[in-house]
Amino acid sequence: MLAKRIIPCLDVKDGEVVKGINFRNLKNIGDPVEHGSYYSSAGADELVYLDITATNEKRKLLSGLVKRIAAEISIPFTVGGGINEISDAGTLLDAGADKISVNSAAIDNPELVDSMARLFGTQFVVVAIDAKEENGVWKVYAGGGTRPAGRELFEWAKEVQERGAGEILFTSMNHDGTKKGFACKTLAALSDILSIPLIASGGAGKKEHFEEVFARGKADAALAASVFHYREIEIPELKRYLHEKNITVRL
Repeated sequence: MLAKRIIPCLDVKDGEVVKGINFRNLKNIGDPVEHGSYYSSAGADELVYLDITATNEKRKLLSGLVKRIAAEISIPFTVGGGINEISDAGTLLDAGADKISVNSAAIDNPELVDSMARLFGTQFVVVAIDAKEENGVWKVYAGGGTRPAGRELFEWAKEVQERGAGEILFTSMNHDGTKKGFACKTLAALSDILSIPLIASGGAGKKEHFEEVFARGKADAALAASVFHYREIEIPELKRYLHEKNITVRL
């Protein structure tokens, strides 16, 4: 059985790691390279960096940052945010990113997924999906959760898989920030219809939530931010806990 992955997520604004609520009241909490180095040495399996203020004029800044990260850390990392065309992805992969993540751009132009998978390989392409359950239907949102996409979660996940996505990063907007656990029932249902790895995001608050998302939610990886940034959960301790619960992890 493949080991389950623990993935810290770092939001980046103007070259600094930031933390806030719904991208408001953002506070700088440190250097992305230093954070990445810490997580690498602490036993994280991968990292995700999201450029939350991505614009064309800041793309050079981000690619420079990616070069710094790639030179300093020894674990794979994914970069997302504002990747709207093939050249954006190519720039970041050339700078040293192991994978790129697309969300709104894939919704607005689904053929972008086909093109990226064909040019770079499926293993480099992560499609992030933000969705909210409304009256029993999981509806997909774009624009950082601000714009209804007119898509349903399960059909969209199947479509991007068919188009060549190598992984799906699913964030439940209902659970995000609650620290009450992941959307395990929905994750399990997604896992049952997909053949590619599924990363769970939204709801991590304690170690038990990670056990649940792997055992009941059938996720291949679990992503979290604040519980790791503020050391509410230490990754070595989390991995020991999961190992004791018979969850296969890299120790």
